[in-house]
Amino acid sequence: MVFSSLLFIYIFLPVNLLCYALISDIKKKNICVLIFSLIFYAWSSPKFLLVLMVVALINYFGAIYIDKYRDTRKSAWVLAADIGLSLGFLCYFKYLGFISEISRFITGIPKIIPEVVLPVGISFYTFQLISYVVDVYRKEIEADHNYGRVLLYTSLFHQCIAGPIVRYKDIASDLKERKTDINSMNDGISRFCVGLAKKTLLANSCASILDSILPENVIQISNVSVLGAWIGGLLYFLEIYLDFSAYSDMAIGLGKMTGFHYKENFNYPYTANSVTDFWRRWHISLSAFFRDYLYIPLGGNRKGIKRQLLNMLIVWGLTGLWHGASMNFVLWGLYFFAFLSFEKLFLLRLFDKLYGVAGTLIRHIYTILVVFFGWILFRFSDFNMISAMLKSMFGMNGNTFTNFETNTLIVNNLAFILIAVIASTPLCKIVAGIFKKRSRQGVVGYTYAYNILNVVIPVVLLFLSTIALIGNSYNPFIYFRF
Repeated sequence: MVFSSLLFIYIFLPVNLLCYALISDIKKKNICVLIFSLIFYAWSSPKFLLVLMVVALINYFGAIYIDKYRDTRKSAWVLAADIGLSLGFLCYFKYLGFISEISRFITGIPKIIPEVVLPVGISFYTFQLISYVVDVYRKEIEADHNYGRVLLYTSLFHQCIAGPIVRYKDIASDLKERKTDINSMNDGISRFCVGLAKKTLLANSCASILDSILPENVIQISNVSVLGAWIGGLLYFLEIYLDFSAYSDMAIGLGKMTGFHYKENFNYPYTANSVTDFWRRWHISLSAFFRDYLYIPLGGNRKGIKRQLLNMLIVWGLTGLWHGASMNFVLWGLYFFAFLSFEKLFLLRLFDKLYGVAGTLIRHIYTILVVFFGWILFRFSDFNMISAMLKSMFGMNGNTFTNFETNTLIVNNLAFILIAVIASTPLCKIVAGIFKKRSRQGVVGYTYAYNILNVVIPVVLLFLSTIALIGNSYNPFIYFRF
């Protein structure tokens, strides 16, 4: 089950909200959300529900024993064992085949590569639980002695499967006491509808057009025109943002409907003026996790530039691996490490000398191009595909600059692409902010328009999204595979 499905929108969610509204006691509300969360997870990954519950149990006891042996060496050993077991589950399901392939390449063993099915969301909930026990060890929060709450935190259907990565300390108070008023419910519904439209109307359309112009076949990609390859790259550039940020929008909106407050996971990353700035805006919860639980403990920037670069290398190598057990993800991580290192060493200082509109434009174009080519490494796991794509983009496959198919595709989809580009910027948010500000100032026309639009827009977006979903079987979430 996915958020952008008729089953979820018109059956699962209404029943969940109705049951939740009929209950007044917070403990019973938690049980209600937990039951629906376990059903939601089992719907997508039934045989791996036990894995989620076991990993949650390991970290539940890990936090308790860290508290029990507080300020002794045993607490550190418990923490190490807890993290080791949690990562052990993750490595088995996600990296066993990858490790076996490397081993066979080097030693010839094993002869048969094991095929292990990846449990949905295991990367996200494993990192969440690690952050929980580490925060207990650091005395930032107290260990929760209620396994049901820890399991609820782990399995919350709003964000368990594809993030954002939520820290226990950020919703600890919500787990024990929360209220939902009409304003938070309205905000939650609006946010969910915006995310749903972003997914169904924009991201899915980008993916559909992309598959028609850049099918995952080396020969076909080699024959794509230069302009077609660039348009294909642009469509994926837009799709991955619209797809993942849409899921985060819906997760945050769902949380608001039931009193949970999740932090923002995206801040219009395509408006960044450096790669460093981009990673402060993209998948914020993952960047913050690696910063707080790996980069800073390794020494961060406190031990000189050489150690800092080594720490960055470790972080970005693991960031690449977190996204998938494939060498293209490792290369993707190292690619961004290289540009972040260049910026740290000299590029940012050089950029600081660029002033005015021209300087801003140069910084932004540089950032967009770096990210653009980074997504090409991200999309194709086959290096032959990456090579064919790059050659097509620069006319090195003997392909023409454009052709009839490319021209037709551009003419038919130009308006849509422009809308998708605008949706990737804060323009709509800025306009909405102006209406909201003028409304609060009591400007009559704006107050009336804002109140009307606040009701009409979510309804219209829900209606259009429903139409898009009827009969449409193409509805994947990119980050489900991580």
